[in-house]
Amino acid sequence: MKLFRFGPRGAAKPGMLDAEGRGRDLSSVIPDLGPDQLSDEALARLAALDPTMFPMLPDDVRYDACIADSQRFFCIGLNYSDHAAEAGMAIPDFPILFTKVCEATGANDPVTIPKGSTKTDWEVELGVIIGTGGAHIALEDALSHVAGYCVVNDLSERAFQIEHGGQWVKGKSCEGFGPIGPYMVTRDEIPDPQKLDLWLDVNGERMQTGNTEKMIFPVAEIIAHLSTFFPLRAGDVITTGTPPGVGMGMSPPCYLKAGDEVRLGVEGLGEQVQQFVAFDG
Repeated sequence: MKLFRFGPRGAAKPGMLDAEGRGRDLSSVIPDLGPDQLSDEALARLAALDPTMFPMLPDDVRYDACIADSQRFFCIGLNYSDHAAEAGMAIPDFPILFTKVCEATGANDPVTIPKGSTKTDWEVELGVIIGTGGAHIALEDALSHVAGYCVVNDLSERAFQIEHGGQWVKGKSCEGFGPIGPYMVTRDEIPDPQKLDLWLDVNGERMQTGNTEKMIFPVAEIIAHLSTFFPLRAGDVITTGTPPGVGMGMSPPCYLKAGDEVRLGVEGLGEQVQQFVAFDG
């Protein structure tokens, strides 16, 4: 299934794509698409529905963050060997973990360049949405804890991230830096998350091209590793790293400015497009 949330920010409703790719309104059967709707049992109930029985949505519907009430955003850094090389950093021995503390936002919402920013950068990533929580999850069981997958643009302000005493969270958590979606694609549609193409364009020019097979730490290993240190919860979002082609890695570096358009996607998960606007205030 491709599930999503649509409508105004703060009043989004749940939806589903039908077999023809048309959006359907599911708000008559579930209140939202959040942690309580992500278990295997809850998703099986949705899969049993006939989408054509529900109201069709217009083509220009606004997609909100694809899940509601996500309280935790875990991110893995330098998880593609070729990206580590372009960043001039060693391949890590263990997954590098940081967090984003910004709110998850809609896939196509405009993004404001942060006040004082000089190095706003892009990162297309595979997002993993946890459906069943747990601690000390075995590697062989890890993917069964996944509700679905989504596109994430792990937007970053590199000066905030690197030049202010470290702590990556400072450069990863600016307002609007958490677009996820447009869909959560349930795990049954993605039998192998390590065989997905990723891409990102800036103003129509291809910047990033990659495949998840290049991950240093695959999805199952990331889930098992994180759950060793703290329990995962339904609704947690894990972003799994970016392939090469980020602005910081170019010579000379290239960063986003007001008026730029970023378009990105992951195979089978849909696309995002964001317009970047100047800070006003």
